[in-house]
Amino acid sequence: MQIPGWLAELGKKRIDPYPVEGFVYGMGPEKPKLMLVGEAPGETEIHNGIPFSGRAGEELMKFLERAGVSRGEVYITSAVRSRPYKWGEKRTRAGEMVKRKYNRAPTSREILAHAPLLDYEIEHVDTPLIVALGNIGLKRLCGPDMKITEVHGRFFRQPVRRLKDIESSEYEWTEKEYLIFPTFHPASIFYNRQLLELIHDDMDELRRYLENPNDTSVL
Repeated sequence: MQIPGWLAELGKKRIDPYPVEGFVYGMGPEKPKLMLVGEAPGETEIHNGIPFSGRAGEELMKFLERAGVSRGEVYITSAVRSRPYKWGEKRTRAGEMVKRKYNRAPTSREILAHAPLLDYEIEHVDTPLIVALGNIGLKRLCGPDMKITEVHGRFFRQPVRRLKDIESSEYEWTEKEYLIFPTFHPASIFYNRQLLELIHDDMDELRRYLENPNDTSVL
């Protein structure tokens, strides 16, 4: 499933004023086992156009394997489709300081700029479950008061946030309720290795649901 060309162009136009680069489409089947909503692409993704194909993506594939699903069975997207960056300095092996771009978290305005893209995907991808990866994905879907540390590894059913209309800067709640499963962003283990055990526990819980989605005791 891919968003229409006119909607992609709108997203590029809306985010153009901000310090971002590239554009990565969501990727996956129209009827996946689950939809993954991440944060934003990084340097690797904007060059090859494949979501979660960099270092964090390698970890994500390990987590999906633990949950019993493959990349081809899931739809992968993110709150922002362009890489948010900031300039920094890095010392080369020769000792020279050079400027380079580093990844950063997207701002609320950047998330808003690409909100119509995620709204379209949520409406048109026929999935029984949305997995929110990290705080950015979780808050985009479920509101700014949600914290991944408090709700990870739990299933809950509720409406999700969408723009009131395509030109709006305000969100509203969908009439439809969605099954949401939050877990930590795979890149989080690069900064806090202790989260790995928690993510493994979350993936085990996710696997139990996927193996028997009709078992309401899991929810």
